[in-house]
Amino acid sequence: MGLLENKTCIVTGAAGSLGLASVRRFVEEGARVMLVDRDRDRLNDALKTLPEGRATAMLADVASSRDTAAYVNATVARWGPIDVLFSNAGISGVIRPVTEYPEEIFDAVMAVNLKGSFLACKYALPQMRDGGSIVMTSSVVGVTSDPGIAAYAASKHGLIGLMRTVAKEAAARRIRVNVVAPGPIDNGFQREVESGLSVALGTDAGKFLDSVIPLGRHAGADEVARSVLFLASDQSAFTTGSVVMADGGMHI
Repeated sequence: MGLLENKTCIVTGAAGSLGLASVRRFVEEGARVMLVDRDRDRLNDALKTLPEGRATAMLADVASSRDTAAYVNATVARWGPIDVLFSNAGISGVIRPVTEYPEEIFDAVMAVNLKGSFLACKYALPQMRDGGSIVMTSSVVGVTSDPGIAAYAASKHGLIGLMRTVAKEAAARRIRVNVVAPGPIDNGFQREVESGLSVALGTDAGKFLDSVIPLGRHAGADEVARSVLFLASDQSAFTTGSVVMADGGMHI
């Protein structure tokens, strides 16, 4: 019997690297998963790799109340009450000092990264089964920070505050709420970030980041997905309000 046998799960940002790796882990452990993303092509490609009947998908803007209510309601209509919410959708913004940071990009990052998780909790919690689990994706820069990433760092710090609040509010129903905080992951999202960072640093950002990670490398998406699975499953039955660092020690 799998760790998530017949559990109903929602994963946002599901067509991305960590999202899809987590979806695959969930399905392997017996879950039924609603994949939520705003990229139609990548979402369709992701579905083709999953067993028929164990997954479905929905296009959505996670910063939209209407879209969030729609994907939550569609999940419940198909499979019943929600057991696991993995609020993972995120964007990086740009790398600029705060005095030059475009306000519209700051707002966009906060809307997806922070408001998206707020809305996910707002609409999913009333439809969740008691004893369920909510996992949010923060970042190593949710507990540290660096120059040039005001929006991204603020959003990821904010997620930890949101998580701790919801953890206390949901505890009476035995719903656990935690954050996974990855460091750099070897994927397209990270390479896009490092492209801008390399310009700002005047050196290869990937190599620089590896040099400040005690384990000396970027994570694989599946390595972080294993931490997500732990938090989603009953293996973390007495874990709530926690930040699980999956960063190779980068925060130390």
